[in-house]
Amino acid sequence: MSRWICFPLLLLLLLLPLGCEVQAQVENRVVFLPGAFQNVSVSQNETVQVVVSRIPPEVAFITLQFHTQHRNATLSYTRMPGRGLSMTAADSGLLSTLQPGQAFLSLFLSSPDADTVAGTGVILPYSSTDPVPGACNMEFNLDIDPNVYIHYNLYETTIRFAPANLGYERGELPLACDESTERTTRWRLQYDIYQYFLPENDRSERSLFKGIQAVADIQGMVENGKRVLTLLSSDMTMAVFNSIPGQGVIFSVVVRDPLLNTSASYVPAHTYACSFASTLDGCQTLGKISTKFFFTVAGLAGLFVCFFGHRFFKCELFCMGFSFATFFFFVLITRTTGLDYDICLALSAVIGVVGGVLLVMSWWRFGSVMACIVVVGLMLGFLIAATVLFTPLGDLDLFRRSDAVFWVTFCCIMLIVPLFFLRWPREGNIVTCGIVGAYAVILAVNAYVYTSLSYITLNILKRFLNNNFNAAFTDVPFQAIDYVLITVWVVLGVCGIVLQLYRERSRPFFPPSPYLMWLQERERRKTNVLDPSHHFPPLANRLLARARQLTKRMEPAGEHTPLLL
Repeated sequence: MSRWICFPLLLLLLLLPLGCEVQAQVENRVVFLPGAFQNVSVSQNETVQVVVSRIPPEVAFITLQFHTQHRNATLSYTRMPGRGLSMTAADSGLLSTLQPGQAFLSLFLSSPDADTVAGTGVILPYSSTDPVPGACNMEFNLDIDPNVYIHYNLYETTIRFAPANLGYERGELPLACDESTERTTRWRLQYDIYQYFLPENDRSERSLFKGIQAVADIQGMVENGKRVLTLLSSDMTMAVFNSIPGQGVIFSVVVRDPLLNTSASYVPAHTYACSFASTLDGCQTLGKISTKFFFTVAGLAGLFVCFFGHRFFKCELFCMGFSFATFFFFVLITRTTGLDYDICLALSAVIGVVGGVLLVMSWWRFGSVMACIVVVGLMLGFLIAATVLFTPLGDLDLFRRSDAVFWVTFCCIMLIVPLFFLRWPREGNIVTCGIVGAYAVILAVNAYVYTSLSYITLNILKRFLNNNFNAAFTDVPFQAIDYVLITVWVVLGVCGIVLQLYRERSRPFFPPSPYLMWLQERERRKTNVLDPSHHFPPLANRLLARARQLTKRMEPAGEHTPLLL
C-alpha cells in the first residue's frame, strides 16, 4: 500500500522542475498575429521568443519589425545573436523567407545593453509576387536587409537602404541581382521614399508609437505620409533631407514592381536629429541659453522696430546694421574657424554692434538716406528670397542640384526689392520695419517653442555653412502652431505698417542728419549778426569761463563804504 502512495509522490517531484521550466519559457514567449501590433518589454539579460504561427500557404516571406524610442533592441534569427544573423538598432527588422509547408516561425528579441527595452512590433506578410526588400544587399551585414539606415548631423539627415529583388515562390531560388539589366530582372523596380512628421514639440514614446502604427505598412504610409522622391534601380539607394533637431520624423521606403503592380515596405526608421543620451546638446537641452538670450533680445528689438522703427530712425538703422553684420560674420567665422558655437555667436554679436554703429554714423555724418535705405531694402529682399525658396519651389531639382542656379535666383530676388525703395523710400522703409520686425518676434518664440518658420532663414544659413546641403530636401512640418505663428506674423506686420504710415503721413519723409543740421546752424550763426546766438562766445571760451567761476573766490555783494551818521 505504501508503494502505491510513494509512487505518485515521486512522479510529482520529478515533474515539478519540468513544469517550472515550461512556465518560464511561456513567460519569455510572445505570439504575433500578422498585421497586429504587439507591445513588448525586454528585461536585462532576457531573450524573448517571437512566435508566428498559422502562416497561410500563399505567404512567401514575412518581415518582423520592432521599434523603440531611443534604446537599441536586438532582433536575431537564433537565440544567441551573431554577425549576419541579427540586427541591433532602435528601429530593427528581419525578413524571413518561408519553405514549402512551413506554417510556424520563431525569431528572438533581446536587449543588448544593461537596460530594460520597451517597444512595439508587428509582423507583415507578403506573397511571392511582391518585391523582396533588401534582397540584393551588398553593403550591410544581413543577407537580406529590409532596414532603413539613418545618419544625421546638424545640417542634413541621410537615409540608406539595400536594393530589393523580385519575389519568388517558396522553395525556389531567388533571381540573380546583377547578371542582367533587362526588364525581367530587379532593375525594373522603383523605390518611393516617404516622410512622416510626428507632432511638433512632442517627443514622447506614446506619440512615436502612434506614428509608427500609422505608417508601418504600405497603405498607412501612402495615406498618412508624404512621398518626396522616387528612385529608379539605376540610382543610388540613398536620400538626403534637412535636419530638424528635436522634430520627430519617420522615413520609409516602398519598393514597387510596375510590371506586376505589387509592392512591399521596408522597415520604417525614425529620428529626432538629436541624441537622447547626450547631456549636452541632447534632445532635452536643445535650447542653448546663449541662443535664447540672443533671440529674446532680438525679438524685443524687432517688436519695437515693427511699431516705431521709422519714427526712431537711428534705432532702426542700428538694428538693421546689427542684423546684417551679425549674419555675415557668423557665416564667415563658422566657415573659417573651428570655434565653439557660443563663441561664434558672441563674436558675431560684438561685430554686429560695430556694424550697427557704423550704419548709424554713416547716416549721421554724410546724411545719405538712400544709401542706408539700400541696406534696409537688402534685409527685406533677403527675407523675401528666403521665403520664396522655403516653399516647395526650393525643392525642385533645378535648385537642389545646382548651387549656381539657387544662388543666382536668390540674389536676383534679393536685389530687386531695393529698387522699389528708390521710388518709394519711406513706404519701403516702413514695410521693412513691419515685416522684418514681426519675423524677429517669431524667431524669439522659436527659442522657446519649436516652429517651422525659423527654417525660412535657417535653411539659407545651413546652405551657406554646408557645401553639400544642396542635395538635402528641405521639407518641414506645418502643424497647428505654425499656422498660429503665421497669423501672428501677418497681424503684427500689418498693424505695424498701418500704424506707422498713419502716424508719419504729415511728417517729413526722413529725419535730417544731425551733423548736417549742426553745420547749417553754425553757418547761420556766422552770417546772421542779428541773431542773439551770434554774440555768444565760442564753446571753448564758455567752458574756460565756467571753470574759472568754479575755482575763483566770490566777493561778497553789497556796500563797501561805512554808513554816514
